[in-house]
Amino acid sequence: METSAQHFDFKITQLINSINPTSWIKTVGYIKNKKPDMVVFRYWLPFMAPCLGFIARKLRKHGLPVVAIADNVIPHEKRIGDVSLTKYFIQSCDAFIVMSDKVADDIKLFNPKKPVSITPHPIYSIFGDKVSRDEACEKLNLDKGFKYLLFFGFIRKYKGLDILLQAMPLIKNKNLKLIVAGEFYESKEEYLKLIKEHHLENAIIMRDEYIPKDDVRFYFSAADLIVQPYRSATQSGVTQIAYRFGKPMVVTNVGGLPEMVTDGVSGFVTDVNPNAIANAVDRFYVEQLAIPFTAGVQSEKNKFGWDKMIATVKDIYQTLLK
Repeated sequence: METSAQHFDFKITQLINSINPTSWIKTVGYIKNKKPDMVVFRYWLPFMAPCLGFIARKLRKHGLPVVAIADNVIPHEKRIGDVSLTKYFIQSCDAFIVMSDKVADDIKLFNPKKPVSITPHPIYSIFGDKVSRDEACEKLNLDKGFKYLLFFGFIRKYKGLDILLQAMPLIKNKNLKLIVAGEFYESKEEYLKLIKEHHLENAIIMRDEYIPKDDVRFYFSAADLIVQPYRSATQSGVTQIAYRFGKPMVVTNVGGLPEMVTDGVSGFVTDVNPNAIANAVDRFYVEQLAIPFTAGVQSEKNKFGWDKMIATVKDIYQTLLK
């Protein structure tokens, strides 16, 4: 649970309870009375489809255009009812903004006629500034004598932490530790078993907890390389945090990740297997790529400005007016 203070220059009114239809009806009335030019939803999983779809349909009946910024359309971990719920939500909106070609293609599978605009996932700016490696290590109680890889975020099967654990004993650089920072959204027994099988007890630093917003910068500042060994992906917020802190990445060649990380410039794009990931990590250290890759990250991050997202929202509004 996030406990750090949030400060905004505008008022935020919380109205929606995703499982309380009464709140949906109140939300429709509230928005209608505000008389907005356009309503923008954020959509990321089918569970939200009944709530957001209901509100969107009612607003459209009152003549309000509805646009959804969709992180995902087809979820990484499939459940019964996903297809029907997703179809219901997509039919509820006038247009979509997505952050990868993969999500755009997914929407077209459900409705090829809906307008879809693609814009890169903007870089997060809420985690504060980068600190020195020494300060980060001191804050996290890390030995400064080691190099560090970082696996960051919620731990779910599709994110491939098990693949990375299998890669660790294949990496030739033994002055290296892996920080795993994030909550388990499934049983961690499989991962603990892999750590034991590969004798990685001294090579893994497990911070299996929710990482507060104010602590994120320390993990990224301490790491040399951010590793995302995903089995599937659309786009990734972790990648954008890495850009925020100027960190090179190793990502797998799935979904929208190759759109975000340029192979050989801001990091490596690899196949989804332990050998490929281990080889990429070894190349990073053996070929001393920290300086050129960090420069590549600084150059590439210009593609991910918030101005592009804002321009896309404006453009799609003009499209709906025609």
